Amino acid sequence: MSTSVSPDARGIWLKARWPLAFIALLLVAGAALTLAGGQPNRDFLDPASYQPRGSHALAKLLEDRGVEIETVHTANDADALLDGESTLFVIVPEMVDPDRLSALAGRAGDVVLLSPERDVTRVAPSVEVDGPSEVDVHQPGCQLEAAVAAGSARVGGIRYRANGSGVTLCYQSSLVQVSSERGTMTIIGSAAPITNERLAEEGNAALMTRLLGTRSKLVWYIPSPSDIDGAAKKTFAELVPDGWKFAALELGFAAVLLALWRARRLGPVVTEPLPIVVRAAETTEGRARLYRRSGAADHAAETLREASRARLKPLLGLPVDAEAAAVVASAAQRTGRPETDIGAALYGTPVTDDQTLVRLADALDELERKVGEQ
Repeated sequence: MSTSVSPDARGIWLKARWPLAFIALLLVAGAALTLAGGQPNRDFLDPASYQPRGSHALAKLLEDRGVEIETVHTANDADALLDGESTLFVIVPEMVDPDRLSALAGRAGDVVLLSPERDVTRVAPSVEVDGPSEVDVHQPGCQLEAAVAAGSARVGGIRYRANGSGVTLCYQSSLVQVSSERGTMTIIGSAAPITNERLAEEGNAALMTRLLGTRSKLVWYIPSPSDIDGAAKKTFAELVPDGWKFAALELGFAAVLLALWRARRLGPVVTEPLPIVVRAAETTEGRARLYRRSGAADHAAETLREASRARLKPLLGLPVDAEAAAVVASAAQRTGRPETDIGAALYGTPVTDDQTLVRLADALDELERKVGEQ
């Protein structure tokens, strides 16, 4: 007879490994896409990029007007270049901590921010986000010199509202400029008039060259992921969309239900008849041949010693957990043989060859026979 059980953990894993691997692949791919999507395209509004979303055309117009452009990617580099007489142009200000951005603005003469939304009040206290705005061709609708000279322009994106003196709202409130004794802070709601593909439309070029070319030096700051301040960083959980979180929760719930369902199939051990009868002698010989083929003389010797110790302890009146010294002393007293010989047989050094293994087997048989006779 033999025993068998229902599918065990290994069997369940072999059946479920491919679906689980596919689910894991989906989760990893989703996380990678989420993280990649959280970073701006490296060509986006780069003054050296000729791509449609780059800004080389605008940079060339500014340089032709005598403006020196310094492109930086960290707040420290921007801070080192600002001297109170430069214009600071910040792409994706959301990636910079508001306090750090305010400090940089304080070291610039004029400041231009592109589409700030989060914590814009901390950078420009008199300005607040008023909602989204369609990116389209709009008329200035204000008396700002740069807007009047440019005329209609393709702007929009974010609409702002502002109160107080020195505040000018243009292009249906998608462009706001706040003037102070130190200089101006201009907020633009969309990147459309800055890109290579849109610069030549309407008055985009005239508007942006007048806003960014007011001073002889322009610090063009494109924040990099490594420059995100600790206060502005998002955790991995915050970057994962809510839909992915809900899907992960559902998958976890389904996995628990699957485990419970499969666990009910693991019933008690049952007996089954063997298809053939294998004699004990054949099993012993087969194991011996395996030991010999693998050269496991030491393993075979330890098996013989362990079996011999298990048979001797009841004959010597010792418990099954008796220590080696007690077994050796009791066997020596019973047989009258030296303890060193008995210890070498029952707990000796490892066996390295077949000849020694045969001698050990004879010694163990002789010891058991002597103990049994007494």
